[in-house]
Amino acid sequence: MNGPSESVPHVYAKGDARLDELLELLSFAATPMPLVRLLDDLPRRFAKLFGAAVCSVYLVEGDGQELVMRGNVGFTSKAIGQVRLNVGEGITGKAVEYLRPISAELAQSHAAYKHFGTLGEERYPAFLAVPILGKNGALGAIVVQREAPAFAKADVELACAIGSIVAGYVRQAELIDRQRERAATRSAGGGTRKVTLTGRPVVLGRVMGAMAAMRRPAAHAPKRKVEASAKDEAKRLKTAFDDAARLVTRWQGRARELSLTEGAAFLETYALILSDARLRDVALDEVAKGEPIAKALLSVARLATRAATAFARDSFLEERAKDIEDLCDALVMIAAEDPRARVPSKAVLVGDNIGVFDLLVSAHAEPVAFVLSERAQGPRTKVLLELLGKPSLIDVTGVFRWASDGDLALVDADHGLFIVNPSKSEIALLREERREAKRDENRTSVRPT
Repeated sequence: MNGPSESVPHVYAKGDARLDELLELLSFAATPMPLVRLLDDLPRRFAKLFGAAVCSVYLVEGDGQELVMRGNVGFTSKAIGQVRLNVGEGITGKAVEYLRPISAELAQSHAAYKHFGTLGEERYPAFLAVPILGKNGALGAIVVQREAPAFAKADVELACAIGSIVAGYVRQAELIDRQRERAATRSAGGGTRKVTLTGRPVVLGRVMGAMAAMRRPAAHAPKRKVEASAKDEAKRLKTAFDDAARLVTRWQGRARELSLTEGAAFLETYALILSDARLRDVALDEVAKGEPIAKALLSVARLATRAATAFARDSFLEERAKDIEDLCDALVMIAAEDPRARVPSKAVLVGDNIGVFDLLVSAHAEPVAFVLSERAQGPRTKVLLELLGKPSLIDVTGVFRWASDGDLALVDADHGLFIVNPSKSEIALLREERREAKRDENRTSVRPT
């Protein structure tokens, strides 16, 4: 009598597309990596696994009540860092609020649906939002969207399981928000440990450099050196006016190249101010009396302010007075002989705001990036950053609390991240991206003979 037949194990060999993609995704997720790489690669792998056109990664930020898209495939790259929801808002916000996944066959018919007109997401009505669960609540959400079919229960379960792996990377990123500020402290000696701050991208790109605060002329004008004659000072001032006029003309040309002529119309105001012989004469007269250039230009700015407020408040004159003051600051720096008055070259420039001063002065140092705090609310801010054309972030809360001049910083304006004292792996990743970009450039430049 024969014994029971032996059970033959089934080996799931390569060829099952969904299983192969799942194993590749799990292998990827199990590999230590910077958050930046996760935000780049996870959406692509997730979308492929679920046969979806769109996958987005949202992170909980601020006071724990805001969700910000930090990773995406399927939408325009300009959506990253810009698409924002409150916790409880939209299907994604509800999933985070309830700490439960939510799916919809037709997202637009869901009571909580929130439409973003710039995304065109109505093309992908099948919707799945899965919260990224942390120890004390949600850390974010993963959203998958496709045309059809609706997501099955097995899809939801699988997405939740993968989301739990993602949570570890988000926790390790140590995003600084208001809830975590008290626990995170600066190191002794003025430096900081690694800190990741978030902001809104304006000009995309990823770069690294030493940080430097944006400079402005000293509040008190230095005394003129004994050996500097009035004639020498006048010559330097005239040269500064001429140099500034050439720079404004150059930036006007740049605005035309970028189709920013309308937004950069304020440059015409600066061109008119620089061509105003009366302003030059007032400044040169002060220099001829023995005043240093900084004090002479301060007199010009004060005259403009008095004219703006002499009889009645005139918004046009007040704005013109501010423009003259900004321009006088730039002229002081252009004429300055002290190299300490200028910003370091190839730096990540950090400040509360940006103005034409930075087109005329800061840009001369060829900074690699601009990072502005939450105080940067001026109507010209985005246009100025686009003109400068360097990776740029705005609305970076707490930047001056966590960083100092000379700190190494990585500006990831693709995802809206500002990393102070980046890790070795983050530095290595950026350098590898640069090498790969260089190889691509070299391959493109080679032409068959």
